[in-house]
This record gives sequence, C-alpha cells and structure tokens, in this order.
Amino acid sequence: MPRSHYTFTSESVSEGHPDKLCDQISDSILDAYLAVDPSAHVACECLATTNRLVIAGEVRSILPLSMDALIDVARTSVRDIGYEQDGFHWERMDVDVLLHAQSTDISMGVDADIGKDEGAGDQGIMFGYACRETDALMPAPIHFAHNILHRLARERKSGALPQLLPDAKSQVSLVYENGKPVRTTAIVVSTQHQSGISPGEIREIIRPHVVASLPEGWICDDAHFYVNPTGRFVIGGPDGDTGLTGRKIIVDTYGGAAPHGGGAFSGKDPSKVDRSASYMARYLAKNVVAADLADRCTIQIAYAIGISTPVAFYINLHDTGRVDEEKLSSTLQDMMDLSPRGIRAHLGLARPIYARTAAYGHFGRPPDKDGGFSWEKTDLAASLRNAFGEK
Repeated sequence: MPRSHYTFTSESVSEGHPDKLCDQISDSILDAYLAVDPSAHVACECLATTNRLVIAGEVRSILPLSMDALIDVARTSVRDIGYEQDGFHWERMDVDVLLHAQSTDISMGVDADIGKDEGAGDQGIMFGYACRETDALMPAPIHFAHNILHRLARERKSGALPQLLPDAKSQVSLVYENGKPVRTTAIVVSTQHQSGISPGEIREIIRPHVVASLPEGWICDDAHFYVNPTGRFVIGGPDGDTGLTGRKIIVDTYGGAAPHGGGAFSGKDPSKVDRSASYMARYLAKNVVAADLADRCTIQIAYAIGISTPVAFYINLHDTGRVDEEKLSSTLQDMMDLSPRGIRAHLGLARPIYARTAAYGHFGRPPDKDGGFSWEKTDLAASLRNAFGEK
C-alpha cells in the first residue's frame, strides 16, 4: 500500500547558480546553431570558474558559426543573467571555445539513409511523469521551489530587489496527508547578496516573496524558515564555485519525485533522445493525467544508438488508473511516432527554443506561442479519452 502521510523535499537553483549558468550557455549556443540550421547536431558543454568560461563539444552544421559569434552568445547569456562582479563579469571574463566536428562514427548511425530512418543519437532510458498535485500536473515540492527562485529573479532584474545577486538556491519540504500535499514543514533559501546587508535584513527581504510563491497558509513556522543559514553569501556564482553543464538533472525534471534517465538535457539537439524522448515521455504522461485516465503516471522509453524505434516502452499508473495499463501502453504507441524524427516533428523541436528551458525546470511551464515548451500541451487528452470511451 502507498504511504499516505509523509514529508517530501525538493530543491531548485536559480539561473545564476554556476551549474545553471553553464546549462544556459550550452542551450544558448544550441539555439544559435538551430537558428541558422534546423538540422544542426550539437552537443555543447560548458565549464565556468573565476572570470573564465570553457566551451567544448561536437557540432555538425551546414552553416558553422564563427568563434567570435559563439563568444558573443556566451557573453550575452552571462550579461542577461546579471553577472557584473569582480570575480565573474560578462565583459571581462576569458572565453575559450573548443568545439569540433561531430564523430563520423556517430553520424553514420544517426543519419537517415536509403531504407533507413534516422536513428537515436545514443542509447538510454528516458522518463516522463505527471500527477495532480499542482495545476501544472507537477510534483508540488519542485513546483514551489522553482516558483520561489523564479519570482526572486524577476524582482531582482526589475530593480525591485537590488540587494540580491544572481546566485541562489531553494529547498521546500512538504507534508502529505492522505497522499496530498497540505503545507510546508521547512523552507530553505540561500541567496547571494550585496555586502553590508545583515542576515536579518535578507531574511525579511525574502519572506514576502516566499509567502507569495506558495498557496495561502502553507508557509512553515518561523523556526523552520531558513534564509542564508551560514549568515553571509556575498561571494557566489562561478567565482565561488565551479559550474558545469548537466549537473542539476533532478532540478531540471521532477525534484526526485519520479525517476530520471541517464542523461542531462542542456546543450543537446533533439536528435539526442536524452532530451527529446524525455520531453515526449512528459507529454504523454501529462496527457494521460489531463485526460483523467489516472491521477499519476510514469512512462519510460528506452532506445539503442542508431535505431529509430524504441527498444522498450513502460507505463505505471501507480494504482490510480481508471483504464488498463497494457491497453494504454499500446494505445499511446499507436497514436505517437516515437522515433527521433517523429518526436521532433510532433513537438516542433527543430527550433531555437532551448535557452529558456535551462533554468526553473524543463517541465511544468506554460507552452509558448513560438513553440517553446510544446511538450506541456494537453492536446492529446481528448483523443485519449475517446480511445477509452471516456467523455
């Protein structure tokens, strides 16, 4: 029997966190390539430390970008995040670009050819998840952890909170009663700030924004509301801690409430099923829940490099389903082309829509008019209901 009373915790990190900064640079470079060549293959990694960026990886594009153009993309991304500090400044940092051509051995397996469809860019397992804990059909702890930091970032950038600097983390612990989240038991917010501001002042600056990011009455008691527990957070960002692309994969997905596959997302074009199949798995799981066929849904899709169709498809409704799981599994696979080409076409992934995904979660965000977050649409729900005779 599933537990009905428990506490669960998830964390988020802001766009100025060193690892998240690297994710955004990697995805900004991916967007730059897709803007000139929708068929570009990109695997871009980034390392950030005191006043230095190193960009490395593999690229194949019919319109290659110059080193100066790539450096400009990186500087613009860092500037937009807000880094103008002595130890990390968008204009003064050194940028090394070490991108090179994609391996021909990989491209041979991935490319379509006569009698052969486009294959998956790598082997791997990808997961999608949805539940009824929030309107976004996301687990509540990660949803509210993101909300807190996203709100603080907007206020900082607007000039309303000039005391705050870009690097920040949050952590939200929620108590569940009868399987549903009802209130927070502990909240942690650590945020970089200007020097000369006391811990008490920072705490009171942060408090109203935390309250506004949660349902009414959900704030924990004062003894368990932690803001900058070490007392001071002036040195931050890549000057305080080295950042790397792909180190915050649980922040990117479901906050630990659901499984995660083996790969990160950022810096990878949609031929890499680490990314595109994870988006498709979320899309399918969300539509299952939106169609009211279950209250929770986990989907796993597995691929082999160079093979276009999945080697396995798994669905778990966690004893909340109102339909047969085997029939639902076959129905979803009949409805959707799960090849890399089919996923890219259905979700419109060959577009420069990725930099925006690299902070505050790849899932649970409203779909954008230009095709961003297309995997969050629930346009399959009506067809699923009809397939099972549901009104």
